[in-house]
Amino acid sequence: MSESYSMRKGLADVTYAEAVERVTDALAAEGFGVLTTIDVQQTFKSKLDLDFRPYLIIGACNPQLAYQALTDEPSIGLLLPCNVVVEETASGVEVSIARPRAMLGIAGSDALEAVADEAEARLSRALESV
Repeated sequence: MSESYSMRKGLADVTYAEAVERVTDALAAEGFGVLTTIDVQQTFKSKLDLDFRPYLIIGACNPQLAYQALTDEPSIGLLLPCNVVVEETASGVEVSIARPRAMLGIAGSDALEAVADEAEARLSRALESV
């Protein structure tokens, strides 16, 4: 399976909780707020009575970029917000971020290219700073 839709970084020397805090802080530093969080581990336990590793999906949004994208392409809300995953792995914690260029590229709109480029640059910097 191609990984061209995501950016990833492994964190070997931090706990899962510390990683979540670092990710949230790094997103905020780049102008992103957290709109949603989905605790997959808790959901699987409560809905399916299955054990699963710590795995959090964060729906992050930069309001200025979201406004520009929705102004250029009203239906692009189907592909928002930017998703970030923090998961515990055998080697530590991994952070993955969906590439805005891949996500917004689905729309095939030239008007969204600048928004996708800016969002990806900001998310890339956030990932590097984690």
